[in-house]
Amino acid sequence: MIEVSEKNAAPLQLRSKSETSPGYWRLAWRRLKANRAAMIGGVFILLLALSALSADVIAIKPYDKQSLRDNNAIPGWLPSLFPSVKPKTEGGYARVNDAFPLGADYAGRDIFSRLVYGARISLAVAVIGPLISLLIGVAVGCIAGYFGGWVDNLLMRIVDLMYAFPSLLLIILIMSVFRSAVNADNVSPLVLSIAKLDAAFGGLLFIFIGLGITSWENMARLTRGQVLSARERDYVLSAQAIGADNRRILIRHILPNILGPLIVAETLAIPAYILTETFLSYIGLGVNKPTPSWGAMIADGVQGISTYPNQVFFPALILALTMFAFNFLGDGIRDALDPRSSRR
Repeated sequence: MIEVSEKNAAPLQLRSKSETSPGYWRLAWRRLKANRAAMIGGVFILLLALSALSADVIAIKPYDKQSLRDNNAIPGWLPSLFPSVKPKTEGGYARVNDAFPLGADYAGRDIFSRLVYGARISLAVAVIGPLISLLIGVAVGCIAGYFGGWVDNLLMRIVDLMYAFPSLLLIILIMSVFRSAVNADNVSPLVLSIAKLDAAFGGLLFIFIGLGITSWENMARLTRGQVLSARERDYVLSAQAIGADNRRILIRHILPNILGPLIVAETLAIPAYILTETFLSYIGLGVNKPTPSWGAMIADGVQGISTYPNQVFFPALILALTMFAFNFLGDGIRDALDPRSSRR
């Protein structure tokens, strides 16, 4: 019998610990950290979320406070960025007021404060939109892919029917019908209660309803394909052999193994949700005024873009940076979870 001294045992223990390979999620996190664009996008989104949560502290003025004597005011540094804007001190038309760091809109409201509060709207859509899509799409896709047969045919025909309507047009129709019904003479108590709830959400409820109805089709198809592949795997067949019921197999075995690609897909779809809300606010079907939204700010500023370009430039800039950040982060998460797609 061979005895091992304490002096020889220590290196063996260290060697065993060093040879232990990191787990899947740890490797994915390492690959994500190595992607500089994804990390920059993640840091930007984190800072945007923190500023939105602390908007009451960061904003220098209330977002709805009007000062008509300061309407269309500009800060003193703005002419250096936009030489076409001429202040009154130089014989131009623009009123200079450094109390507004990014200028004031047509009603004398601080643009910086409205941008900070507007981040709440875009980030709320970025969270609620994918969440609704995951809840509905994953449920439909799991049921269709696992059970197959007539259940699969029925659910997929419903998905095909939803695909027949343009999503953006369907959202516009839904919101127009809801808001016109609220203003009708004979309003049912249900519609009136929904209208009050929408007012409490600042006009976001109908946007969430529209996104929820139209955003789950792609997720349902993706989930169905993943389930069709996963249900033939050995771990699923083993669970069926020991008598596990369908609910347990779907929730405990299949869903955790397909959740990664689904989350990646929804992360990449977040810019589309933000763009949809921005477009709805731009055409007047977004949040209720005076709740700030980047799309509504762009729509208001377009009318004076030649004389006061800052009222369009800054909302458009923050919107573009946010969409770039989500795209970079989504690409990074996809590469991190799927090493075969990583760009070395």
